[in-house]
Amino acid sequence: MTATGRPRLCIYCGSRNGDDPAFVEAADRVGRLIGGRGADLVYGGGHVGLMGVVADAALESGSHVIGVITHQLADREVGHNGLSELRHVADMTVRKREMFDAADAFMTLPGGIGTMEELFEVLCWSYLGIHPKPVGILNVGGYYDHLIAFIDHSVERGLCQPRVSELLLADDDPERLLDRLLPDGVDDPAGEADLVAP
Repeated sequence: MTATGRPRLCIYCGSRNGDDPAFVEAADRVGRLIGGRGADLVYGGGHVGLMGVVADAALESGSHVIGVITHQLADREVGHNGLSELRHVADMTVRKREMFDAADAFMTLPGGIGTMEELFEVLCWSYLGIHPKPVGILNVGGYYDHLIAFIDHSVERGLCQPRVSELLLADDDPERLLDRLLPDGVDDPAGEADLVAP
């Protein structure tokens, strides 16, 4: 949470729009809900794809939007220059750490392998007890059905403890998921939770 008491939600999502208009609609809806609830947005700093959609919607709804982007990606002209803050960092590892430190909770929208890598890293850290921040996925149009089934399968096959399914908050309704991720703000300000390398 910021010094002003506004919670910060980190969004992981695709740099493409995908093949279903529902993905774009969901990203726009989430951005507007974040602003409407008096929260702020942390994300990967791009202006393309679902990333750009959620950032623009949050900005239009009054959120302070923090983007974190690598110099390499900024040089490819995919950085969003209309943000409240656009932080340039050296590499992807630093980028993810800055996003983690700045956020109180995490929501994943549809995305590809980069989005999956971000999601599984913060979920793994939660599973290992490294941080207490809520982690959720918005299952738009069943996009994450197979991922949820995989998590359940890993538990059934004895390779994960059952609590991993409890740690990953999955919902197909953005407003309900936001209620679960940021019910009343958070007790632990962003960046204050000790992060220990697994």
